[in-house]
Amino acid sequence: MRQASHRQKQKYNGKTMQKILNIQTRGRGTYDLSADLARCVRESGIDYGLCHCFVHHTSASLILCENADADVRHDLETFMGKLVPDGDPMFTHVNEGEDDMPAHIRSVLTQASISIPITDARPALGTWQSLYLWEHRLQPQQRRITLTIIKG
Repeated sequence: MRQASHRQKQKYNGKTMQKILNIQTRGRGTYDLSADLARCVRESGIDYGLCHCFVHHTSASLILCENADADVRHDLETFMGKLVPDGDPMFTHVNEGEDDMPAHIRSVLTQASISIPITDARPALGTWQSLYLWEHRLQPQQRRITLTIIKG
């Protein structure tokens, strides 16, 4: 799934650039951020270094995943749905619905941040790798991701 929309805000001091991505999701699923990542790295003018990516939410996460076959991300969602099912009666934290606590658990089991090397002014991802925002809530959400690009 692609994000419905995004806005960016940027700060740069010559050695480090920081960009905020605001991603509007359509609900549970994965959203490819690789084009945004590549654009931010290119705009930074940094040839070698590191890009640290951080999602500011407790019910979404960041993953590096295969980009060649969408079935991989579908299978991850299927697995996570069996591991942490929505509406499980063992959960007492249900303030925002039956997907509330499962979304928190899913984000804890995955990750809120990823660091990606920069080589030749590009994210040094593997041939079949992409960076994805993984939305764990069922309803559309506004998500904020900070990319900090550090000159090596």
